[in-house]
Amino acid sequence: MSEVFPMVQAPSKTLWSIGIFSVLMLGVLCLCLLIAYSSQQVKFEIDQQQLMIKGDLYGRNIPLNSLVIDEAKVIELDKSSAYRPHWRTNGIGLPGYRSGWFKLKNGEKALLFVTEFKEVVYIPTLDNYSVLMSVKNPDDFLKALKN
Repeated sequence: MSEVFPMVQAPSKTLWSIGIFSVLMLGVLCLCLLIAYSSQQVKFEIDQQQLMIKGDLYGRNIPLNSLVIDEAKVIELDKSSAYRPHWRTNGIGLPGYRSGWFKLKNGEKALLFVTEFKEVVYIPTLDNYSVLMSVKNPDDFLKALKN
């Protein structure tokens, strides 16, 4: 005949710890899903007054009068190493998707929405940063920006 001796129950703080950890992990999962979704949904819209960047955590409206439109150009980050992202200061830096605030190799602060390094639109601003964007039809985008 054997005798069974149960373990003393864990205190309630153990359950609270597991609950808090679970909520934090759920939050991280939601953030990851949001990043994955937004990497496919970013849109750039130009109207008479502003450039609107929508569908991303770092999206914003930038007044056209703060953009240096005459210096806007299409660059290839593979070939133009001065404009390559060097340090991520507050953003997302995944393979094939860079979004947020970065320092470029030339020391310039930049807001990036870049999925590939070929044909990236570069727009300097009067606010001491530049915007780099992977846009379908970059030449048409620049034409619309300059009109």
